[in-house]
Amino acid sequence: MRAVRFHRHGGPEVLQYEEVPDPAAAPGRALVRVRACALNHLDLWERRGIDRVTLPLPHISGSDIAGEVVDAGGADLAAGQRVMLQPGLRCGTCPACAAGRDNQCVTYDVLGLRSDGGYAELISVPAENLIAIPPHVDFMTAAAFPLTFLTAWHMLMTRAGLREGDVVLVLAGGSGVGQAAIQLARHFGARVFATSAPAKAARTLALGAERVFDHYGGDFSREVRALTGGRGADIVIEHVGEATWDRSVRSLAAGGRLVTCGATTGHTAAVDLRHLFARQLSLLGSYMGRFSELVTAASLLFDGRVRPVIDEVLPLRCAADAQRRLEEKGQFGKVVLEV
Repeated sequence: MRAVRFHRHGGPEVLQYEEVPDPAAAPGRALVRVRACALNHLDLWERRGIDRVTLPLPHISGSDIAGEVVDAGGADLAAGQRVMLQPGLRCGTCPACAAGRDNQCVTYDVLGLRSDGGYAELISVPAENLIAIPPHVDFMTAAAFPLTFLTAWHMLMTRAGLREGDVVLVLAGGSGVGQAAIQLARHFGARVFATSAPAKAARTLALGAERVFDHYGGDFSREVRALTGGRGADIVIEHVGEATWDRSVRSLAAGGRLVTCGATTGHTAAVDLRHLFARQLSLLGSYMGRFSELVTAASLLFDGRVRPVIDEVLPLRCAADAQRRLEEKGQFGKVVLEV
């Protein structure tokens, strides 16, 4: 098969479009012909090298995948069935998995991290990771959905406990997680604000945000308070990190919850503990989401109530160009590779 791999860490130029062996058959594993694979920032970090994480080299990235079943590996699906893949990998037997908290599994992994991913014509995955998609959902849309909507669902619903009428501030509304969080929060009756680069503001508004603040200039915490009668946001969805952390915390209402799933601009952050305890704030970490959550979230996609935003579709051989697009932060929504 053809795939894009890197043999060493570095810039986009290390990505090579080449002939590689087909995945080997194994009990309990399905074989899927990949039709689309959406990019995530995780792909960039893998290529550059992740501190304290050793990746098998040469490596195939790609966590967000849709395609057709070649061999269902024991799952109740026929060859040719159109599927998207659950990106999380779990052991299924540890206490966390037994309790339904599989994203806290002791061996939790993500497709394309320590295993080969979707920048390839074929992929082998656990049979339980197959999710059938209906005929009206195309491969590009299906590939753009799983990781970002699963992450946003877990942040909003499970970690922050979103309630109808909550005020939600979404950082980087034009990102994959940002556009998912805006749509989900609006669907469940929240009042939604967002930040973005000025060039992306109009498109972020079109997703359902009431107001969009400049991500890079000004103090969006003051603007959120001004629009909420001085109260602030009940929930802040944060995945930018160092560059926005202080303003994100100051945007919170008394009793507010900040949920973070990433640190794309740096991981160093400080909190005034007096502010934290006096205003009874909650700072919550979030990573991926549970198998059951993706199935629930996918029903909204299949019913047409939410839809991932696709920025650009490129052929697999142009994976380096696709990653440059993501690195330059010019995208709005998801960049997708067509295989």
